[in-house]
Amino acid sequence: MAKIIRAISDMGGVVITVIDSTDIVKRMEEIHQTSAVVSAALGRFLTASQLMAANLKSVNDSITLRIKADGPIGLLTVGCDGRGNCKGYVENNIVELPLRADGKLDVGGAVGKDGFLYVVKDIGLKEPYVGSIPLESGEIAEDITAYYAYSEQIPTVCALGVLVNPDLSIKRAGGYLLQLLPGATDEEISMLENNIKNVKSITSFFESNKTVYDVVDTILDGFNPNVLDESEVHYHCDCNRDRVEKALISIGIKDLEMLRDEEEQIEMGCQYCDAKYYFTKKDLDRMIKTLKNK
Repeated sequence: MAKIIRAISDMGGVVITVIDSTDIVKRMEEIHQTSAVVSAALGRFLTASQLMAANLKSVNDSITLRIKADGPIGLLTVGCDGRGNCKGYVENNIVELPLRADGKLDVGGAVGKDGFLYVVKDIGLKEPYVGSIPLESGEIAEDITAYYAYSEQIPTVCALGVLVNPDLSIKRAGGYLLQLLPGATDEEISMLENNIKNVKSITSFFESNKTVYDVVDTILDGFNPNVLDESEVHYHCDCNRDRVEKALISIGIKDLEMLRDEEEQIEMGCQYCDAKYYFTKKDLDRMIKTLKNK
């Protein structure tokens, strides 16, 4: 199971959230059958959503992230709730691009740089909080860092990684979110900068049999970190037949009648988990009758 942990320095000036999201990204690739660079992009985005959702106060809260830019991937959407469940969707699951000059997958080229990151937080208020920023690079981690700097004024370092096998399966995935709280000193910042250099790649760190606890101990070396909480997190879609039926009803009487007259059976698929739901002419008649009686 994927595991996430939050820890804070003994003086309270630094908080870190670390996740081994390998199992989540594996499940995502199995569902969406993504190409390597799409696995890296959507996998990083899912990982980021879990890191951000770790700060939600209630199991009923949720966060949704979207990136819409000029890259061939198209729209990326991920969502995560306060229970540790996340799901994701990408408009184009197969994109092939040359590797970057350093031999790494060109996530920024696939996502694009001319676009926006949107963050929607539903935390039980009358209206959800909605924030957005122009993309920094399309590499995801830099864009998350910029979001916290510009929209929430929290000094942040975000690191994300997805390692894809030659057969396109997922080898490792993970990330961390390091944030400075009011009261962090210049000395602490210098220590953190030096410690971060010891985790050059989060995926290679996990590949060497290190754990989320090792990441905390390495980055907060000298800070005597205390664990705030830890939990297992999952790729889980909350779709069901009732929700899909409500979406179908929303198209209106005219379109429902057209579907009923043209098709013996309607198939509706969930874009997040690829579940299939089927509706007969009788089902459509019932929906039409419900709308006419309103």
